[in-house]
Amino acid sequence: MAFLTAAQIPRFIHRARRQPLAAAGILLLAVFVICGLAAPWLAPYHPAAIDLLHRLQGPSAVHWAGTDELGRDMLSRLLWGARLSLAVSVSVVSVSLCLGLAVGGLAGYLGGWIDTALTTFAMNTFLALPGILLAIAFAAFLGPGFANLVLALAIGGWAGYARLVRAQVLAVRDREYVDAARALGAGGPRIFFRHILPNIVQPVLVQAAIGMAGVILAEATLSFLGLGIPAPAPSWGSMLNDARLHLFDSPHMVLFPAVAIAGAVLGFNFLGDALRDQLDPRTRLELGL
Repeated sequence: MAFLTAAQIPRFIHRARRQPLAAAGILLLAVFVICGLAAPWLAPYHPAAIDLLHRLQGPSAVHWAGTDELGRDMLSRLLWGARLSLAVSVSVVSVSLCLGLAVGGLAGYLGGWIDTALTTFAMNTFLALPGILLAIAFAAFLGPGFANLVLALAIGGWAGYARLVRAQVLAVRDREYVDAARALGAGGPRIFFRHILPNIVQPVLVQAAIGMAGVILAEATLSFLGLGIPAPAPSWGSMLNDARLHLFDSPHMVLFPAVAIAGAVLGFNFLGDALRDQLDPRTRLELGL
């Protein structure tokens, strides 16, 4: 709200009333991003500090989210876990999006045998395999670590972006403005980046926003299985794994990481729906935006 002028505030309130889920998603994402970026200043304790005398304590005035089996402060680990999830999700989506734009753009714009080779032997091969199983296989082969985790998740997720980009390029590559640029002597790279890419970026942004939610779930799954960032780095998935043996005697160890994952995933899903409605002229007209 601090970035809105007085004339823009009524319009913002109108949009929030028209799209309450979008407003909720933006609020959830704002909390998620602030917690991740400001974790070093917001965390009351070091996330790896062990205090065996106060292990498995419930929420209190000293430890707002309780402690785990090693006496580590759960709130501090949640905040640093948000930082880790934010870094992984942004990195994976960026790598997957770059690969998808490159492969899908080449397949859709050039066509012919290049399209057949990239679509049949590259995209369809990766799309035929479950993404999470592919990520588990690569993570197990590469070993734990941030870079390996990002690479494993990107390998399992780039094909979806490539297929979307290819479909969008095929839909616009023969439009009048593309033919006009080609007739004026513009080269292939200039036509793609200047005339095609700006006209296909909208659905790609929606897919990227929804893909962030999938990456958070996938990262939590790999960390739960011990294939994510190695200990003692705090991860929401590893926190759930640590809580398995204390499900009934210390339910706060499961509750807080699960709520954090659900909130981040819902935020990105709501943001994706809001972007889709905002970028679709028909839906925007129906909603009065």
